[in-house]
Amino acid sequence: MADQNSLIAHLIELRSRVLKAVSSVFVVFLCLVYFAQDLYHWLATPLLEALPDNAQMIATDVASSFFAPFKLTIVLSFFIAIPVVLYQVWGFIAPGLYKNEKRLVAPLLLSSTLLFYAGMAFAYYVVFPLMFAFFTSVVPEGVVNNTDITSYLDFVLKLFFAFGLSFEIPVAIVLMCWTGMTTPAALRAKRPYVVVGVFVLGMLLTPPDIISQTLLAVPMWILFEFGLIVGGIYTKDKNNKNEEEEIQE
Repeated sequence: MADQNSLIAHLIELRSRVLKAVSSVFVVFLCLVYFAQDLYHWLATPLLEALPDNAQMIATDVASSFFAPFKLTIVLSFFIAIPVVLYQVWGFIAPGLYKNEKRLVAPLLLSSTLLFYAGMAFAYYVVFPLMFAFFTSVVPEGVVNNTDITSYLDFVLKLFFAFGLSFEIPVAIVLMCWTGMTTPAALRAKRPYVVVGVFVLGMLLTPPDIISQTLLAVPMWILFEFGLIVGGIYTKDKNNKNEEEEIQE
């Protein structure tokens, strides 16, 4: 009976946390929906600046001029509310963690959020201008590059997710070292395979041009090396603590 009551209490708390997370996204959405058209124009700026004078974006569906900015606002609301969502996740799992686990998980949640934002910012401010300048420069003669607004939105959202997730490599490395799946030394030994792997991922996650592929692969490689440094520091601290506990015993 006690176990059943405990399970019900956890489910009630989970529902409360989920409602708070969804509410935070909804509140941000209400604040942004009035500016939906402006937000889409901001998102389209890298392409609009790269288009020639005689080209512009178009809406091929009747309702796409409404739904494209609306969809962007929903996705952007979730991105902005991620800190609140992760805080609710932390509030739910924290009571079940040990003290040393709490010291690791809290910084990881914060760093994973910042790294995801950094990946999106890198895509928007660095990758998009170079990539769209390349695409518009290779348009065949006699062809006008009029991009559909819905297709453009789907395209850039995929890149946002790709760059945001790829910037989570240091967090993934620290977690693997923490759980004992691998060690920094073992990952260093696999560095040649990792270099090849990041370029393959860059090829799969980005459009088929060398610029965007390289702009994704190189940061992933740098973040891998940074993850090795952080993972090595954590592994040393963990080993030192284990040795101190053994001495005390």
